[in-house]
Amino acid sequence: MSTVIDSNRWFRTYAVSALPARRLVVLPHAGGSASFFHHWGSAFDSATEVLVARYPGRHDRLSDPCVESMDELADHITEALLPRLDVPLTLFGHSMGASLAYEVARRLEERHGTTLAALHVSSRKAPHRVVLRTLHREGDEALIAEVRRLGGTDGTLLDDPDLREIVMPAIRADFKIAGTYGPREPVPVGCPVYAYVGDNDQSTTPEQMADWADVAPEGFRLTVLPGHHFYLVEQREPVTSAIAQSWSEHRSGQGGCRNAAR
Repeated sequence: MSTVIDSNRWFRTYAVSALPARRLVVLPHAGGSASFFHHWGSAFDSATEVLVARYPGRHDRLSDPCVESMDELADHITEALLPRLDVPLTLFGHSMGASLAYEVARRLEERHGTTLAALHVSSRKAPHRVVLRTLHREGDEALIAEVRRLGGTDGTLLDDPDLREIVMPAIRADFKIAGTYGPREPVPVGCPVYAYVGDNDQSTTPEQMADWADVAPEGFRLTVLPGHHFYLVEQREPVTSAIAQSWSEHRSGQGGCRNAAR
């Protein structure tokens, strides 16, 4: 028996006052949560509804079992989005979230005949270039060291032993998702792809981000911004402005979600 997905449980929604003209879905990084993108809720015009994914095993979903595979997580996110396809849909994914966004985009096209207005990917190698990693099998200290190296997670959560015990299962599950994903065949998506990376990112270089062009026959653009793996903390305005600009560049962002060719 299939499980019914509660769409509201999977997203924190920053709703607009009237009916939205478009919808942006943000997919956080490994170890990340919806609160990291809190300021994005007010970064766009009044016609844009922003949804940020709420992964299980953290914050107000602390009692929900963590997901440990990319395919399972992508299936859940895809199903949760099905009631929300009434207006053009754009995905933005950072780090692990970029791979997740790509997998959701494929599922929406292949299983549900819906093509995104645009796919935005950040700080993560393309699906055919990612490499397997086994960090999730290491002890807590190795995981914590990697989280600290990358940034993006509140250090107080890792410094306090009690808080660390609470957050470590979700961090380990996310690193398993990211580490066991790929490389995969570069199946093209039917929408433009926009890629972003920091010029001092030690995990993904601008040259590696350029490989996303291999899955973007409908158009590709790479933006390199100052910063490291979490460049988007300091560069939020350039990134959100680029996302908003993408909606005016393509006709697919002016009407309902475009049906994919069968």
